[in-house]
Amino acid sequence: MAVKPLTISDNSFSQDVIASSSDKPVLVDFWAEWCGPCKMIAPTLEQIANENSDRLRIVKLNVDENPQTARNLGIMGIPTLILFKDGKAVKQIVGNRPKDQILAQIEQFIKN
Repeated sequence: MAVKPLTISDNSFSQDVIASSSDKPVLVDFWAEWCGPCKMIAPTLEQIANENSDRLRIVKLNVDENPQTARNLGIMGIPTLILFKDGKAVKQIVGNRPKDQILAQIEQFIKN
């Protein structure tokens, strides 16, 4: 069964990201509907989610609909990916990147 990144909101961020990142790391995709690079990276993130569902959770937060979390985290450009582990942001990647580059940057945090 295909694993789709979960869509979260400002209201669910604390539970879906901060709290659940103690079980396994959570990669948050900060995006917007009008953002071309955001749409380009989406299939890559779905692939990563499918291939790594046992050791990584991927969620999406629309910054237009949920500006508070993006503002609190100082998101200046999208797409921005932030990896959370044990309730803390441990890695940030800005812009559309190929799958191998994303995995190379987060691999050390998602090892079993």
